[in-house]
Amino acid sequence: MSGLEWESQRVFLAVLRIGSLSGASRLLGIAQATARRRLESLEAGLGVKLFTRTSAGLVPTASARGLVHHVESMAMAAEAFNRMASAERDVSCGTVRLTSSTFLGVEILPGLMREFHYKHSALKLEISINDSLEDIARQESDIAVRLVRPREAEVVARRAGALRVGLYASAQCLERYGEPARLEALRRAPLIGPDRRSADLRRLVEMGLCEADQPFTIATDNHLAQLAALKSGLGFGLCPSTVAATYGLIQILPDSFGFEVDVWIAMHNDLRKIGRISRTFEALGEAMIRYLA
Repeated sequence: MSGLEWESQRVFLAVLRIGSLSGASRLLGIAQATARRRLESLEAGLGVKLFTRTSAGLVPTASARGLVHHVESMAMAAEAFNRMASAERDVSCGTVRLTSSTFLGVEILPGLMREFHYKHSALKLEISINDSLEDIARQESDIAVRLVRPREAEVVARRAGALRVGLYASAQCLERYGEPARLEALRRAPLIGPDRRSADLRRLVEMGLCEADQPFTIATDNHLAQLAALKSGLGFGLCPSTVAATYGLIQILPDSFGFEVDVWIAMHNDLRKIGRISRTFEALGEAMIRYLA
């Protein structure tokens, strides 16, 4: 594949993500006229129309949607190539891509990376925060922090410890509703819990917190939104003990309910040869172990 063809496909992917030529050109750091020319060249080469112009921007055609998976795979491969090739031995520069769940990525990871970042400030850290698992076997990310043990082939995984999860409430919540004496009383109190994520509800049922038909006063599948509701005094809910301590939340019924969730840090075995990635993996693993201890 020639460089021109790949550059044209980069424009195609950027327009898919942004929805406009102007936004795609800014993202890629090229002139809008160049972006338009490359997109038109790609359409001419393929013999299909990739976008239709609407008042809301450029909308992908059926042909374009059929190509999304392929061009995204090419982009991920190119990004992985660049990360592998850049600063292979030097930990002080280059790029390391981390992925984690939204809750971990917002509430826990930034603090753990502070000391390492201060020592290696020229190192670029890409942090992909989402609840879908990026594939580290395909090197979509260099390092992953997960709450389930990775099972992919050629992946090195280390258990960093466990998050201790319990029931918590804010001081305002306890002042308004009082402290439940038993789980049965808690189930009648304002509870914060999942909305439509059945896996989360099943876990709560298995842990004995509630029944499958439990009404939640605040229902959301977003764990950060659950934490925000908890901090705001809207009800009682689950929280890791380390995070609860940060916000002054008060544990309730510690003898009746609580569980642990293992935390794993993982990377592809081949990336152990890349100095900056293996060093970041070690530093993050050590910081996570201290945090969870």
